[in-house]
This record gives sequence, structure tokens and C-alpha cells, in this order.
Amino acid sequence: MAAARRAKRVAASQPGFLPLKASVDPADLASSRRKRGNKNKKKNWNKFCDITDVEGFLEDVRHQERTTGGLLSEKSDEHLFFVDLGQPEKPHQKEEPDEGKKRKGKTSRPLRIDLILQHDSRVPPVKDVLAYQQPNAKKLRRIAQKAEQLAARGVVPRRQKLLLNRRPVVRTVKKAVAEANNNPDREYYNIWREEPKESADPWYLQQTGKKRVKRPEKLNEKPSVLPAVEVIAPGGSYNPDFFSHQALLQEAHMVEVKNKKEEDRIEKQLAVNNEDKATQETALHEEVEGLIEEEGDEEAETPINKEGDEGAVSAITVAAKKTERQRKKEKVEKIKEQQRLSSRHQITQQQQLFQLRSIKASIKQQEQKTKKKQIQRKAKQEAQKAQPRRLGKLKFQAPDLEVQLSDELAGSLRQLKPEGSILKDRFKSLQKRNLIEPRERAKFKRRLKLKYVEKRAFKEITESPANMSNKK
Repeated sequence: MAAARRAKRVAASQPGFLPLKASVDPADLASSRRKRGNKNKKKNWNKFCDITDVEGFLEDVRHQERTTGGLLSEKSDEHLFFVDLGQPEKPHQKEEPDEGKKRKGKTSRPLRIDLILQHDSRVPPVKDVLAYQQPNAKKLRRIAQKAEQLAARGVVPRRQKLLLNRRPVVRTVKKAVAEANNNPDREYYNIWREEPKESADPWYLQQTGKKRVKRPEKLNEKPSVLPAVEVIAPGGSYNPDFFSHQALLQEAHMVEVKNKKEEDRIEKQLAVNNEDKATQETALHEEVEGLIEEEGDEEAETPINKEGDEGAVSAITVAAKKTERQRKKEKVEKIKEQQRLSSRHQITQQQQLFQLRSIKASIKQQEQKTKKKQIQRKAKQEAQKAQPRRLGKLKFQAPDLEVQLSDELAGSLRQLKPEGSILKDRFKSLQKRNLIEPRERAKFKRRLKLKYVEKRAFKEITESPANMSNKK
């Protein structure tokens, strides 16, 4: 930068330098004499140093660079002068368009405020050194050199091998032009359809964090196979068939009989036997018990055995130590017993060879029983899918059947009387389909007692006229 400034200053000091500003005279810049003075002291630097000519010169140079992009003395004649050929002829005007066609207006010009804000300097911006710097340039250069050396020897790096072995991605070509929303031929978009499978590389999705979590299969299973809305039997219609209505009445009758039997069973278990009830005789016996002494209750005392201590001492037998002969005899007997058991086992196995037919028959019978149990277990599991499970401390109570008697049937839908509640029916359906647990209404228990106060205005109204006359 210092060398460039020095070169510009030398060029400006030449006699061919053209100042752009009229206030600056090149003769003054060249022939200006400096004031003499003592410059050994710092306080005299600004006093005897006149740099106005240098500042004026530098300002003129900067002005030329901003306006013309360089010094005028360095410009060629083609850039400084042009040949005046007169005013250019106007182009031939076109015929006026028809009334139906649109008339093109003048080309829009930028606003004055936009022109002011535009950058008008012709000096190129300063080179940003940081923009050309690359982080880890030395490391990347070393890696590139190493890759070139390996490529020259025919060795493929591991990272490149992984990239080559990756599965190619099938990319679908998107439509260039988006279809309009009001186009009747556009493809129908279903928001409830299944999402398309990921076509990208699973390793790439995992590294970029875009891979979705696998949904457990159990979440796709419904808690119950029952439909959300169950259709009542044909006998529940407002004008049912006779046989279908009787079948529905029979079903309701069986439900009531079952409930009655359950109530009777509970009452029978809680009933008190008449023989267990207290009578006057049993009460008197309990009151008198312990007051009358009965003879013969005292038992004769057993005589003390004087020789008890001697018998206890004789009962204690000291275990004598076994001799060597006894140990050998026991060992031989133990070996004989093991040999006898092994020979018996071999005989049993040999005899089983002649029982292969019966063994096969028993195995086949056992397999049939196992298969039958599996079928029953599977049928039971399928039946349990339609039954409410135990989700809480309460058990599901099925609602009563909504059925009308024969004399309550209405001939038309207009005369039909509504039964039940839609809210209760939906609530029971959610419990039956295992979506919510069976619940009971919370019981409100008042902590403080209510206090009734009779106000004066109400007391005056409730008092009788006789009492009012007595007061007067």
C-alpha cells in the first residue's frame, strides 16, 4: 500500500498531473516551500510543518479515484473525449394500439431516493483477506496429497469404498410446473392414507437424525374387536316382528333370572340359622357358667417317678465309632445296590423295545390332547377379545337391555317413547371396548354441617295474622 501511494504521489508531482478540483494548483503543489524551524522538539512538529498542500493533493487524488476510477493523467484520450455527432434521431413511433389492447407505458425509472442510496464510488472494495482463508487448509491439503498418492498406487480409501458400496437412491422426478388447485384433473390427495416409505439410505437417515422411530406392532392392535356402535337386535325396533320381539323378551327374561339367582345366593349366604340364635336358656346358662362347682373335675395328681433321672441318663446312647471292617462292608453293599439299579434300568429299556407300538399310540394320543387344548385356548383367546378386561378395581357392569313389552309397542315412529340415554350408552361402550376403565360417580361427603338461619324478612311473611294481632 505504501509503495502504491508513493507511486501516485510521484505521478502527481509530474508536470502532466491534472487536478480535478479548481482550488488545487499543480504549480503550488510543486513549488511550495516548506517553513524552516527547529524540528528537534516534538512541540514544534505541528507548528512548523505545513501539510495543507499534501492533504489537498491526497484529497484531489481520492476524488479522482472515486469519480473516474483512477488518475486523469493516466487516462487515455478515448476515455476523456468523445466525438459529438449531434442529437440522435428519434425512433419512428409505432401506430397507436387498438382500444381493446393494453397500452404499454414508459419504462419505469428508479426513484431519486434509490439513486442517492446507491454506491457511486468507482474505487474497488478492499480485498477481504479473511474471506479467502479456509479453516484447516493445511490439514485438508495434506489429506488431498495423501489421497493422490494412494490413487497413484491404486489403493482405494475406506471412506470411498463405503460410498461406492452404498445402495443407490431411487429419486423421483418432480413435476416442473405445480398444478393449480382448481384443476379438476389433478391427483386426489388423501390425508388418511399410509405414509410413503423412506427411500433414502437408512445409514444417511440415522446419521442426520431424520430416521423415524419404529412404531411398535402392539400399538396398531385395537384393544377390542367390538364395533364402536352396536346395532340392537331386530326385536328392538319400533314395529318389530312377533318372533324377533319374543326372542328379545326371552333374552331379557334370562338376564333377570340370572340376576335374581345371584341375589338369592347372596341372601342365602348372609342368612342367619335359627338354631344359632340365642334363647333364654342359653343366655341363663352363660350367666351361671363358672358359679357352680362340679365334682370330679379335679384330676388326680400323677406320682413322681423317683427313677426319672436314671432313665433319662440310660436313654442317652453314645454313638460308637465305626470300625474299618464295618466301613468296608457298607461300601461293598452300596456298590452292589448301584449295580442292581443299573441292571434293572437296562432290563427296563430292553423291555421297552417290545412296547414301541403302545408307546407310539400313547404319544399320538397325547399330541391329539395337546392340539385340542391349543384349539380351545385359541378359541378362548378370540372370545376374550370381545369381552371387557379388568382395567381397574371395579368390574364392568353390563347395562340393562332396552326392551318394550308387547303392550308398550308403538305403531309408528312418531309415537315411539325414547328410552335410555345416549351419553350413558357411549360411556358404557367406551368401557366395554377397553378404552377407559369402569368408574363410579364420586360421592360427595360434606365435612361441615349445614346451618339454617331464618332471615327477618322471611320470618315476617311466615308469621300468622293471629300472632301479629297478639303482638299489637
